[in-house]
Amino acid sequence: MALRTFVILLALSLVANAGWLKPDVDFSNYDVPLYEQIVNRIKAKISNRLGEGTNTRDRYFIIPFAYENDGNDPEFSHSFISVIRVFADDKQPRLTQGLKLRRYKNREFEAFTISWLPRDFMTNPHLCVFKGTGARLFAKANDCPLSPGRNFTLEETLKLAVDVKTAVAMWGPYEIHKKGFDLGMKRKHLLDGGTIKYRADDRLYRKDNVAINCFHAMAGLSEPFPNGGLFGTGFKMWGFNGTARVLIEYSKRAAYKGLLLEPVDVKNDRYGFVYAPTRNSPVPYNPLRNASAYHR
Repeated sequence: MALRTFVILLALSLVANAGWLKPDVDFSNYDVPLYEQIVNRIKAKISNRLGEGTNTRDRYFIIPFAYENDGNDPEFSHSFISVIRVFADDKQPRLTQGLKLRRYKNREFEAFTISWLPRDFMTNPHLCVFKGTGARLFAKANDCPLSPGRNFTLEETLKLAVDVKTAVAMWGPYEIHKKGFDLGMKRKHLLDGGTIKYRADDRLYRKDNVAINCFHAMAGLSEPFPNGGLFGTGFKMWGFNGTARVLIEYSKRAAYKGLLLEPVDVKNDRYGFVYAPTRNSPVPYNPLRNASAYHR
């Protein structure tokens, strides 16, 4: 009997460590739209970080995101990031040009998102990633066209995720140095300027700032050129893997030393939102240890 019990416990431990057993999905906010669930979580977490006392200086935070479908197909995967500046209390805020003043409880803040996609993706969500024989291995074999790009808002991006019922992950919020906020704004201006295009496979185009994909739009803030993945092409660097790669780059690459003001654990810092067709129903795709359910 003792041996049998030991074998059962060992088997359960192996299954849990392999990630096959996941905690129950939280359905408490099921009827709250996904965008509101995520914004409420961000506000609550940053508010807790700031505490009840007086905030005597501007504070800066990033919230990296990703969404992906079952199978992590690149056509249904996306990496994006929101950047927030919370203004010091009892001081006249000096707004960043192009951003709006927002309020939560007794504090004022500004925020923006880097979410780079084809300009018409809201009405034509059919992403060309690899087209042609050998396109995944050889960049010149890829016949996908360049597309005019647009930087989408957080609300627009999450609507795209809801439309295809993907799993959405967020990391953080992480506090960053002011120079991280400034680099993010510089990238936003580049994307909003209309000179750079979108291409999911950007191997032939990103060095010359001709076109970049969503991963590189948020990854190389000083230059849109970080490599990653198989063959150094960014292969398999989409969805959750892509955003995790960005966080590793931010925290470990010499160019970004000092940008993040706190440690990052790309696995344990992640929280998710997963689609469920009805309240308390089985979730079709849940790759996350901790997640809340959504349906709209």
